[in-house]
Amino acid sequence: MAKLIKPLTATQVNNAKPKAKMYKLFDGGGLFLQVNPSGGKHWKLKYRKNDGKESLLTFGSFPAVSLEQARKMRDEAKSQMALGVDPGIARQEAKAERANRARNTFEAVTREWLEIHSTKVKPQSIHRYEVELDKFVYPIIGKRPIAEMKGPDFVAMLHGIEAQGRLYAAKRVATLCGMIMRYAVATGRVEYDPLPSVRGILRAHKTRHHAAMTDPKEVGRLLRSIDAYPGSLVVSSALKIAPYVFVRPGELQQARWADIDFDACEWRYITSKTGTPHIVPLAPQVMKILNMLYAYTGHQEWVFPHNWQKGKPMAKTALLAALRSMGITSEEMTPHGFRAMARTLLDEVLGERYDLIEHQLAHMVRDPNGRAYNRTQHLRERHRMMERWANYLDKLRLSIHM
Repeated sequence: MAKLIKPLTATQVNNAKPKAKMYKLFDGGGLFLQVNPSGGKHWKLKYRKNDGKESLLTFGSFPAVSLEQARKMRDEAKSQMALGVDPGIARQEAKAERANRARNTFEAVTREWLEIHSTKVKPQSIHRYEVELDKFVYPIIGKRPIAEMKGPDFVAMLHGIEAQGRLYAAKRVATLCGMIMRYAVATGRVEYDPLPSVRGILRAHKTRHHAAMTDPKEVGRLLRSIDAYPGSLVVSSALKIAPYVFVRPGELQQARWADIDFDACEWRYITSKTGTPHIVPLAPQVMKILNMLYAYTGHQEWVFPHNWQKGKPMAKTALLAALRSMGITSEEMTPHGFRAMARTLLDEVLGERYDLIEHQLAHMVRDPNGRAYNRTQHLRERHRMMERWANYLDKLRLSIHM
């Protein structure tokens, strides 16, 4: 006859003291409290598996798991056994499922994608992705299993971004999430990417282009204002060179003397946007300014060094601040606007070839066979074009009544 086990009380569990050897307090149904010499109290269940072998389940430690909770766990295990399910195996499977879900949340898959994608793009791009994900995505869907993500889930998130007035951000996030979902498809996490159908519900975003002067009379006035700029020699020189070379402002600000070939009259560097080699032919007007400036900054790394931070290039806002100090508003002109100015006037006034202009803007240009031109392509013609452009600017500067 089996020995009748009297159920434990909460007081007995609470007052159980450690002894020299481990001992057990039984509650019935295979549940017992194991009290270790160290003082630890652990709930365990003794049961027989389907093959008749004895096994143990651990439910946790007291007081984190109370007597009442331990009994509920025991009853759940007994229900599984009644259905022929081994509670130990069921627990392992549940644990594996939780781990799998943790590995396949939207955030987890995204971080995996970011790690791989970081080998293909610049660190600045990865940083921008991370900022947008932290701000707009992770708080909303980061913990969701990616396999459960459907179109309406993304719609709700993107509409939330739009509600903040961030229309362009919503568009960028939709594109970013699409890249992540395509990676999830490729790695077997989801069956399809729902983002293509979602983009159609986003409100239109009007792109704000950089202000630029493209009327020859306005350009002439601008050039005369630059000549009269009363600021530092470094900023003044950069302003004077900017219209002639029409590179991206950050590239001009970070120009290095080591990249200037005074013999060939060329500036060779790696573009900031595409990371590809680029050559800027330098007209005599530009070389004159550089030769003069070399006497002042030629002993430093940067062509246009920072005014007071030693070893740093000119501040990013220096050119913009100079334009504003001359009374030129943000609606009239920006440092980036020199590129649009050159593109427009080289095409519409000087009639230069489209591919030469685009190549000089460091844009991707392909030949008739679909191959990207290399940086030396049409270099002689680009030298000619840049000299012609410089002479045209000088003409505008001097022609007050054009």
